[in-house]
Amino acid sequence: MAITSREELKQYCLRALGAPVLEINVDDEQLEDRITDAIEHFRLYHYEGIEKLYLKHMVTQDDITNKWIPISPMVYGITRVLPIVTGSGSSKSLFDLQYQLRLNDLYDLSSTSIIYYNTVMSHLSLLDLILNGHIVYRFNRMQDRLYLDLDWTADVEIGHYVIVECYRALDPVEFVKIWREPWLKHYITAQFKKQWATNLKKFSGMQLPGGVTIDGDGLYTEAMGEIKELEDDLMNKSAPLEWFMG
Repeated sequence: MAITSREELKQYCLRALGAPVLEINVDDEQLEDRITDAIEHFRLYHYEGIEKLYLKHMVTQDDITNKWIPISPMVYGITRVLPIVTGSGSSKSLFDLQYQLRLNDLYDLSSTSIIYYNTVMSHLSLLDLILNGHIVYRFNRMQDRLYLDLDWTADVEIGHYVIVECYRALDPVEFVKIWREPWLKHYITAQFKKQWATNLKKFSGMQLPGGVTIDGDGLYTEAMGEIKELEDDLMNKSAPLEWFMG
């Protein structure tokens, strides 16, 4: 059966631990907490837990007053802020240099060399970098704010767009295939086992009727070994370092 929801994954992991044949001594709120922790770990370190994309935000008066723009809490890292564009779009004027180069020098790509065009555009890009530079920004995902170090009264107007290159966490409600990702299923199962063992450790050594002895410490050690093995395996699937480094 394909797992398509949080509840189905929870029941799958409980069955993997022996339920309903065995009684899993873990409260439902504890299970929910472990799933939340596992999803957060998955998003932070698994390369399939996030996606690279471009987000746009139209500047408002509140943004100019605050001198920062709001960012979705699902955004984990920002790698670049593109030049601010107006709300009228990015269509080129008839007198734009790039437009004239394409019109006069690249009218026939089958017989015209693109080397000259590439050289000119590289030179223009260098001039733009020297004269204007890149937009300096500061971002901490704990704040959900993107600070732009520029003159908000002169460089930005209401209706302009700020476009950022970022990494955003995948929402399992929208992308339900996350719930059946093999690593995540094993990791949540191991977390359930750890929580179960933590609850039983208080009664370690206690003998039950029939001579059965509770071994919470042994179960805890087993769970921690599985978690460590899974986390070591995850290091080979970690998120790109570029947005960790800033």
